[in-house]
Amino acid sequence: MSKVILVLSDALRYDVAVDNMGFLMHLVESRKATLYKIIGELPSMSRPMYETIHTGLPSSEHGIVANSVARLSNKPNIFQLAKNAGKITAAAAYYWYSELYNRAPYNPINDRDVDDESFNIQHGRFYTEDEYPDIELIRVAASLVRKFSPDYLLLHPMGMDYLGETFGADSKQYRNNATSQDSYLAPLIVEWLGLGYTIFVTGDHGINKDGNHGGAAPEQREVPFFAIRPNGQGRGRADDSMSHLQIAPTILRLLNIPIPGTMKLQPLSFDEDGIP
Repeated sequence: MSKVILVLSDALRYDVAVDNMGFLMHLVESRKATLYKIIGELPSMSRPMYETIHTGLPSSEHGIVANSVARLSNKPNIFQLAKNAGKITAAAAYYWYSELYNRAPYNPINDRDVDDESFNIQHGRFYTEDEYPDIELIRVAASLVRKFSPDYLLLHPMGMDYLGETFGADSKQYRNNATSQDSYLAPLIVEWLGLGYTIFVTGDHGINKDGNHGGAAPEQREVPFFAIRPNGQGRGRADDSMSHLQIAPTILRLLNIPIPGTMKLQPLSFDEDGIP
């Protein structure tokens, strides 16, 4: 059993991560992590993919088919299952996560800071402005880890999405932000590994040079999935790809929570040394 932190960097493209996230790629090159390519589910939009990643279901089955669908999840999901299993859950994330897993509609005053064991996200820190600084959110997440030692923590920075939509993916602002995120995360990854966390870093969708996403082009749907285990061992770049639909069952398996029948794809397999 392992505690899990999922870093979901909104609009983090696979190629941009590989080219610009030096610490994460160091872990991959030294076989202290495993890097998969995800061919993302469709539509390559944020709210549908938040639900896909946390339920293991495609959008046509979970019903969150567009960003405009603002309601609570009605499918088994990581937060709900973890809370029901007596685990501690936490998130530093965009407010759409509060609407999916705590309550909707979101109240920017009552729902911004939550510490309530009855909620699916028991310790939540939510933001509403897309340009909210990544460094501030990452520090909030680090504080949640130190204060509550959650079994499952979601860290969801929006900087890549905001800068990609504002300047386009072929811009120094977008590329440089990937380097900044990597630098902010590096010392915390070391800290979290020391606490026994498995850390996953991925994206919900990519983005194109025009600052758009939602379609099926590779630049809009290819995202990385870095798997970093506390045993310090990985496979480097994996030859095989994986699916967004595998993330939820993989996290549940690590948390020693039964995987519901709604999640059809198998979790990532781990060898006898715990290497994914």
